Formats: sequence, C-alpha cells, structure tokens
Amino acid sequence: MMVDLIQQIGLLDDSAILLDEAALQIAAADHLGVDLGPTRAQIGAMAARLAVQGQGFTGAVHCARLLADAIAHGGAMTGDTADYDNPANADFLALFRRRRGLPVTLAILYVALARRVGWQAEPINLPGHVLVRVGGGADATLIDPFANGVTVDKIGLAILAQRGGAAPLSADHLQPLGNRATLVRLVSNQATRARSVGDIERALVLYERMTLFAPTYTALWWERARLEQLLGKLGPARASLAAMIETTHDKAVLARIRAALAALARSNS
Repeated sequence: MMVDLIQQIGLLDDSAILLDEAALQIAAADHLGVDLGPTRAQIGAMAARLAVQGQGFTGAVHCARLLADAIAHGGAMTGDTADYDNPANADFLALFRRRRGLPVTLAILYVALARRVGWQAEPINLPGHVLVRVGGGADATLIDPFANGVTVDKIGLAILAQRGGAAPLSADHLQPLGNRATLVRLVSNQATRARSVGDIERALVLYERMTLFAPTYTALWWERARLEQLLGKLGPARASLAAMIETTHDKAVLARIRAALAALARSNS
C-alpha cells in the first residue's frame, strides 16, 4: 500500500504535489505501521498558529521572520551540525522526533508551512545546500532553514556558494527547486550515504523509491540499473534500462542505454 501511495506522487503534476504530505508518505516507507496522524496534526497546528500570527503582515521580511520563529524557535527544529551525515537527517518523519535535519529536510517544512498560510515560498538550489525564498520579486527574502531561518544577504550567499564550490551567485539568478526535484534531493541524500558505507541493497531500495515518484528522471533509472547490476539482478537491471529509454530523446543517452543492454545480454549468455 505504501508503494502505491508513493507511486501516486509520480502521477501528479509537479504543482499538485504537497511537499510535506509527500515527504511524510515517502518517509513512512521506512517506518512500517507508523501512524502519520500525530505528525500531520502537529504540522496543522503549526500552520494554524502561523496564520494567526501572520494576520496583517504582507511583507516577505516579516513573513520570513514569523516562519523562522515558528519552526526554529517555537518548534526547536534546526540543522544537525553535530551529526550531519546521519541518514535520519534526510528522513522527514524523523525531523519531528529528533528536531534536527538537513537543509533540504528543513526547507520542505518551511516551504510547506508558508504555502499553507498562503505565502509564496520555494526551495532554492545551491551546491551542497538548500535555502528558502519567501515572497517574490524585489520583496523576496532568502533564509537558511539549516541555520534557524536566518536571513541570507549577498555576503552570506557568496559564502555558501563558495563552500559548495560554485562561482559567486546573484540572488537574481538563483534557481528554485520544483516539488518533485526537492523530494529527489531529499531521498538522494539517504542513497548517497548508503553508497558511502557500502550498503548497496539500501541504496537500491531508495532508487526504486525515487523512480516511483519521479519516473521521468533519466539519471535515477541509470543509477538504479547500475545498483541492480552490482547485486547480480540482471533481469531487473535490463527492465530499468528499458524504462529509461522512455524518459529521453537524447541520442547519446539512448546509445549509452543500448550499449549497456547489449553488455548485459552478453554477460547473461
């Protein structure tokens, strides 16, 4: 049933995905039998308080500050600087128990709460980091969910970009993450950590999950096929490569897929 719920996310238009609900459903796959009701109620209560506190506030700066107060101070949820690589930091459900998470995990909550009360908000993609932009146009405000929702100015943005190995960034050229891309980034963090400790089985589970809710992401199918091949699952690897063909019209990528299929056929002959 949980697989069906995750697969349903893959059928939705990107704009129809509710970030917090989708992240909860994905996380629930690792907590079989968990009742999501209490966490949903907690999110709802946070949104209700934020809506009351935000009455009369229209500027992005004020809204961003109220959002940070609700999550970082009222909810005591912040970045895990002590155990950053803990896989639980990329588990949205665990965030409500541990009160610690990665930038992308916290960004999902910030964006979801803002949208629940009618404020414009979106995750912003940086190398190695995720910010949140509240509001739009000249009034837009950047905040760092990992650092208690602190406002990020031009200097702070340059520092974060430098840490991630990127060239200096202008606030006018920051790229927002779509809903599905945000979820992929969340789960990819867990998969990367699984690979780093040699847990190929766990990494494959996570890539199987990602191809359910992001079935048109070509790179996910490729990595899934690689993991299946490493585990000797040649039939599933061929199926993943075949599914990958449906996601691209790039001739170079198609040639690469066909070469991989041919290699698998030879290894199985």
